[in-house]
Amino acid sequence: MSRRSAPTSPVLSTPVGEEREPHPPHRYRARTGALAAGAVPVLAFPAPGQAWLAWIALVPGLLLMQRAPSGREAAVRGWWFGAGFILTAMYWLVPSIGPGLPVLAVLFGALQAGVGYTVHRLLRPQLTARRALLALLVVPAVWVTTEYARSWPALGGPWALLGATQWQHPAILGLASAGGIWLVSAAVAAVNTGVLIALTGVHWRPRAVAAGSVVLVLACGPLLFALREAPAGDGAVTVALVQPGIVEDPQARFEASARITAGLVGQPVDLVVWGESSSTADLDRDPAALDTLRRLAATTGAEVVAGEDARKADGRISKDAVLVSPTGVVDRYRKIRLVPFGEYIPLRPVLGWIAGVSRAAGENRAPGTSFHVLPATDRSGGPLPVGALICFESAFPDMARTAARDGARVLVYQSSTSTFQRTWAPEQHASLAAIRAAETGRPAVQASLTGVSAAFDGQGRELARLGTDGTGAATVRLPLTAPETLTWYDRIGDVVPLGALVVTAGAAGTAAAGWRRSRVVRRSGQPSVPAV
Repeated sequence: MSRRSAPTSPVLSTPVGEEREPHPPHRYRARTGALAAGAVPVLAFPAPGQAWLAWIALVPGLLLMQRAPSGREAAVRGWWFGAGFILTAMYWLVPSIGPGLPVLAVLFGALQAGVGYTVHRLLRPQLTARRALLALLVVPAVWVTTEYARSWPALGGPWALLGATQWQHPAILGLASAGGIWLVSAAVAAVNTGVLIALTGVHWRPRAVAAGSVVLVLACGPLLFALREAPAGDGAVTVALVQPGIVEDPQARFEASARITAGLVGQPVDLVVWGESSSTADLDRDPAALDTLRRLAATTGAEVVAGEDARKADGRISKDAVLVSPTGVVDRYRKIRLVPFGEYIPLRPVLGWIAGVSRAAGENRAPGTSFHVLPATDRSGGPLPVGALICFESAFPDMARTAARDGARVLVYQSSTSTFQRTWAPEQHASLAAIRAAETGRPAVQASLTGVSAAFDGQGRELARLGTDGTGAATVRLPLTAPETLTWYDRIGDVVPLGALVVTAGAAGTAAAGWRRSRVVRRSGQPSVPAV
């Protein structure tokens, strides 16, 4: 009697990226791990301030994406990782948008699905040197593409970009002077990718490629910083940053700022900067408030940049930076990029209900139409053009770059952050001025109602600081950059994120072509050949 062999099930060779493997048990455990892993990089941002952690903080999340059983599951884990990052990095938005934060996290987190798929496709076992090299290029490109996408003003803006973790390290910010914060983000993502390869690679070749790449990337920032000449000096000015502290009553806040400014009489100050919303009077229609500022400019010998948050003659509320001299209002800049939910509610007819369950804007502010430099002068009457931007606008690299190209000698940011005291938001906000300074080669200051007020030189080095527990004036001597001096980033702009978009599009096209070929092969019933 012949023995029949046990039936065997056919084994189909599945191309990389195809979802033929069954879901493993407890797959939500891995996804929850990815959600938690998304919180780890936030520890490298202010206020935790563990900047060194940024260079390895992505590794736990990338590892979960790499070891996913399929490309689809890796993309889902990337999505959960992104959601965890947004929830943690922007937790302080809860008072402003309430239940909108989880929605925001889900939407922005979806952008990281591409990172998950890319990591799985390129770094799956058995890893080759060729795929390791591709990963070191493509993974940072996809990461920067996701940051660039969510930086679109209509989606909110560029907050918590990975490169911002290095704001206290001018040597690393040498990269920012060449390619903006985008190049710093790409470098951090590349090092994390290299560390992952070095930890998980089996053969020595991919590990050697990764180790060499990590050393090269880590050396680039300090090398650029050393080779680049310091911004050409052209004199200096003294700027006073007025911080009245937490004062709820608008008139009392105005008076507190005035008292602090009056205390500067006798000091050689060239410019006084008040915080955002330091005046709720329309200075074009309130002679008493304007007279106070005119007298202060006359007695201190310094023009004042006041923050105006008032209802204008047309009945609409706007936020303006107003330059006041002893003769009156010299010029004003109206804020262009408003804070979603904080200063306006997108699609208010649909989403206006959020204002009833949070501190979201009860009425939309009116945005300005264009940016221009304010024609300030120093105490001797010499020109001191300033790029005055308001609050959230410090997050946008292109606005500081425009100010530098338009001739600004100093970048001036007015801020409030009073809603977000005792959170990480004030420290995160102040750090952005350091990056804008390094990108443009211009000194940058931030005057905040409640802190942090800070000043940085043209290489991003901190010169003065007044924390959230302080009040008064932070007076700082700023070395000026020659007007004609422009950094590489000033000249070339957003070449890095545009290059990342090209690389990402190319990788996506290659992956899509491979997926279509694999479908044809499967339908023909022939085994497919795994990609290298």
